[in-house]
Amino acid sequence: MQKENFNDLLAFITVAREGSFTRAAAQLGVSQSALSHTIRGLETRLGVRLLTRTTRSLSPTDAGERLLKTVAPRFEEIEFELAALSELRDKPAGTIRISAAEHAASTVLWPKLAAFLPDYPDIKVEVNINYGLTDIVADRFDAGVRLGEQVAKDMIAVRIAPDLRMAVVGAPAYFARHAPPHTPQELAGHNCINLRLPTYGGLYAWEFERNGQELNVRVEGQLVFNSSTPILRAALAGFGLGCLPEDMVAQHVRDGHLQRVLEDWAPSFQGYHLYYPSRRQASPAFALVVDALRHQA
Repeated sequence: MQKENFNDLLAFITVAREGSFTRAAAQLGVSQSALSHTIRGLETRLGVRLLTRTTRSLSPTDAGERLLKTVAPRFEEIEFELAALSELRDKPAGTIRISAAEHAASTVLWPKLAAFLPDYPDIKVEVNINYGLTDIVADRFDAGVRLGEQVAKDMIAVRIAPDLRMAVVGAPAYFARHAPPHTPQELAGHNCINLRLPTYGGLYAWEFERNGQELNVRVEGQLVFNSSTPILRAALAGFGLGCLPEDMVAQHVRDGHLQRVLEDWAPSFQGYHLYYPSRRQASPAFALVVDALRHQA
């Protein structure tokens, strides 16, 4: 195949992996129509149909699946070797892709990266905000961030933050209309702001623990969000009770904008950890990022 057609193969690999022309076009930085034209041209040259398209789905044909399995790993090897050349440079260089939830990205990753990156202008970091339990290997991330107990045993885990506690909070305006709960069971009588978990599609059950007694409570309320920032806004506006990371609400509690309840029921969780496959060959750039993020007790 002509060298100038390698971009066609890369386009096909991206479409097949994403299962969507829309997502693939966004990732490649081209229009959907241009990408569709590229794939049709590749299919014409090869003389086989590579993708099956319907109005609702897109998937590789048998020929497309075979091409994906044989060609994609070779491009990954090329990309790895090109990245490895950065080790020969005077300064570490490369792009590190990390998947993390919004809270971890804003409270842990960003403060540490902001202090680290100015000294290493050739290192680039891409942070993908994702509340699901991302498969970092399949989605080609260099690392992910999760709470300690959520990290798979076959991964290398590096603690990047102290232990975490959740806080149930409400605005003074809310408590002017509702008596504060004294036990988790009393939450049944409150308007609680729910968090929908993207991985399973269900609602987060608020977790409590006191004197060795663990309790998960399914709460009800008018509002459901899939991230913590709008839950905080709604709680501040007096719409109901929110269950949020302690450090996210601490300043609002000190300022009197929020009131904390059920604090004696708040359990402690293992803090955020950076995790990555044990077989990953750490580049100098990746090793520096890991060291910069590492939690100093």
